[in-house]
Amino acid sequence: MELNRDQYETYVKEATPVHRSGKNVLLAFLAGGALCTAAQALSGALLAGGCGKEEAGIWTLLIFIFAGALLTGLNVFQKLARIFGAGVLVPITGFANSVAAPALEYRAEGEIFGIGCKIFTISGPVILYGILSSWILGMVYWIGQLAGIMAG
Repeated sequence: MELNRDQYETYVKEATPVHRSGKNVLLAFLAGGALCTAAQALSGALLAGGCGKEEAGIWTLLIFIFAGALLTGLNVFQKLARIFGAGVLVPITGFANSVAAPALEYRAEGEIFGIGCKIFTISGPVILYGILSSWILGMVYWIGQLAGIMAG
């Protein structure tokens, strides 16, 4: 069956999801704020429990990474990401999801050719460009120090 232009445009309008930017931004803001509040509360509880500041920060990160990976494994993270978008994808929980999701997807191919080869398919570019951009900014800072523009 061949569609004419009007039929095709009607089909595209029906098939294209409608994005409500205001709603999406609000949900991402609320979710991101809730995650930050939870992290601050956890860090505060760890500090009150006798952890040092650095230890509390490390434990908070580890717990959030574990939670992101666990929720990915339980197939809950994707549902949350569909609702809250960047609010759950941008923090460290999203990074944990980006590592765990390919590992789960390719586990049927085995530990080496499945998980081992595919685990960094999503997070690999993030790591690569994070390191590259930090190196470039470090070089700019170093050159700025040599030129006397930036204080050391």
